[in-house]
Amino acid sequence: MVDWEEQLVEAGCRLTTARRAVIQVLATTTTPLSPHEVWQRGRLLQPALGLASVYRALGLLEELGFARRVHYEEGCHGYMPASPGHQHTILCRACGQAAEFPGSEDLDGLVARVQRDTGYQVEDHLLQLVGVCPACQAAR
Repeated sequence: MVDWEEQLVEAGCRLTTARRAVIQVLATTTTPLSPHEVWQRGRLLQPALGLASVYRALGLLEELGFARRVHYEEGCHGYMPASPGHQHTILCRACGQAAEFPGSEDLDGLVARVQRDTGYQVEDHLLQLVGVCPACQAAR
């Protein structure tokens, strides 16, 4: 994993104790965590950590490309570490584990068709797949 702390400083951001705690929590997770879960785990590292600080840190980490927001079918979202480059997420419906897969330019045809059919100018996209991971498939 990229040295987020060093890159935060290089980006001109202060490395606060709250940001450090959020980074440590995200760096050790294999499932997306809600802001509340990040806060709960972060308080074990930094007892004075506030929930508002967690939200701000997650927003900054997402903006800088270090964290990825994962959307659940229930409508809420979680965060997980993001790999460098254009990546998308696949989420296991059974256990909640998530994995990244490389983004692709294969969406160009779809984007062109959507723009043509709707008149919208597409500026960005979010792509997330939902399925069942190999471990949960084996357990069935």
